[in-house]
Amino acid sequence: MWKWIWSYDKKHIPALLGALALTTLAAALSLVNAPLSGTIVDRVILGGETSLLWPILGLMLGATCIKLVIRYIFQVIFEHVSQSILQELRVNMFRLLQRMDSAYFDRTRVGDLMSHMTGDVDSVRHFHSWVIYQAFENTLIFVFALSILFSIHAGFAALFLAVTPLIAWAAIQLATKVKPTFSIIREQFSKLNAVVQEYIAGNRVVKAFAREEHESARFNKENDGYRQRNRESARIWGTYIPLIEFFSGLLMVLMISVGGLLIIRGALTVGELVVFSSLVWAITNPLRMSGWIINDIQRFRASLERIYSLSTAKPALEDVAQPYTPTPTTAGTGTIIFSHVTASYQGDRVIEDISFEVQPGQTVGIVGPTGSGKSTLMRLLRRAQDPDSGSIIIDNHDIKSWSLEALHKTVGVTMQDVFLFSDSIDVNIAFANPEASREAVVEAAKLANADDFIQLLPQGYETIVGERGVGLSGGQRQRVALARLFLANPPVMILDDTTSAVDIETEKRIQESISSLKGNHTLFIVAHRLISVEHADLIIVLEHGRIAQRGTHAELIAAPGYYREVWEHQTGRGE
Repeated sequence: MWKWIWSYDKKHIPALLGALALTTLAAALSLVNAPLSGTIVDRVILGGETSLLWPILGLMLGATCIKLVIRYIFQVIFEHVSQSILQELRVNMFRLLQRMDSAYFDRTRVGDLMSHMTGDVDSVRHFHSWVIYQAFENTLIFVFALSILFSIHAGFAALFLAVTPLIAWAAIQLATKVKPTFSIIREQFSKLNAVVQEYIAGNRVVKAFAREEHESARFNKENDGYRQRNRESARIWGTYIPLIEFFSGLLMVLMISVGGLLIIRGALTVGELVVFSSLVWAITNPLRMSGWIINDIQRFRASLERIYSLSTAKPALEDVAQPYTPTPTTAGTGTIIFSHVTASYQGDRVIEDISFEVQPGQTVGIVGPTGSGKSTLMRLLRRAQDPDSGSIIIDNHDIKSWSLEALHKTVGVTMQDVFLFSDSIDVNIAFANPEASREAVVEAAKLANADDFIQLLPQGYETIVGERGVGLSGGQRQRVALARLFLANPPVMILDDTTSAVDIETEKRIQESISSLKGNHTLFIVAHRLISVEHADLIIVLEHGRIAQRGTHAELIAAPGYYREVWEHQTGRGE
């Protein structure tokens, strides 16, 4: 983990070293005024050397001004470095998320990912922008102050130093016991985020079933858990911070009592006691800050562990060492072969020993009852997952040897669960081809039978559809998604139940548009309504993950089985 974060830090070593050098100078300048104050007391006030007053005051003012300028410079440097690391870290994490397969998102909560991308990475930024220089500066101030005090009176300074192990013990106890609570707090925060995100995404379902009270109870449970985790952390703080404050305050008592006694005995001058008094803050403040700094360091470690676990996650599907990348003119022009393919989904066997061939330009219908493996079969074709056994060949190459990017450009898909971005309709259609002209976008919309309803919207193609396309009906969203696929124009298209939310008349018009693609594209049409696959060159009927029937529409309705039964019921010819 530390080597991993070091890979980000080492790029900024010159800037960090320069900032730490300036921090060292600022720490030294912070202590200049204390000895000068002692000199004023002993030599100017008590010694009568009034000529020294203005030069000493000038030195004190100059040291203060220079220190302020230096502090401004090194704080800007630390902030610049932290923001650069933050930006690079977020970019790399987002790229990693883009590489992850869909199964990863199936098992990972959105709230966790959002927490990593926001709160956790901000802890890394805070560590680099504040904690590093605070820890370094306070350590230097403590060491420099002790050096000055020992040079004045070693015995008196040693008495000050004798108290510091007590403060160090309390700080170490705090760090040891509070660190695990931060990991628990971040985990609970992720759960809280997940509940809020799910409610916002599914608020229509919640309202449809009047489950607001239930969701409120879920939220209250996680919110109360978050409160309890923070209270447990605060309880530890409440135990050790007062001890640190007590031992720090003890130094002031020692200074007044012992310092006064040394002055009476002549072992210490009044000016020297003023120096001790002026440097009490330089001893106590770093010790007080140690608790806060340790607290932030532990928060940083807890966040870093979570970010590291995400950043080291490996996608289940990756390119081979030298992936196959076809030319645009040859991609998807060969035979597609499923050979004894068996696959599972989330631990359950879904596909069992599937074998068939599809020639270029053919249309294949995939039908079967719910849960028969239709969508999983198409997930395998576009390599959203790999089969347990068997192989899938496209253009004489196993799809595992294909470049994932090239495969996804070759095999396009539009699904029943349509996702639209919170943007205009034309941007959603042109998502797969941002360089497409408005004419091409409109042509794709017409092909998907979407142009008519788009023209009736208030802003036409510039209409903002809202998050996930909530401003459109289910059928309208499906047609926009279909237009998006048509505009991308991949050689192999998967239409996964894409007309389930449209009426029969609209579906017929869409089928006519799809028919115009025959011969130029290889089409896989997954459907429950058999009218969608009536004119397919090959229809595959799946039952319990196996091929129960295969053939053309005419062949299948001529033979007893699932296809003929469903056809008769859907056309009104059944009992």
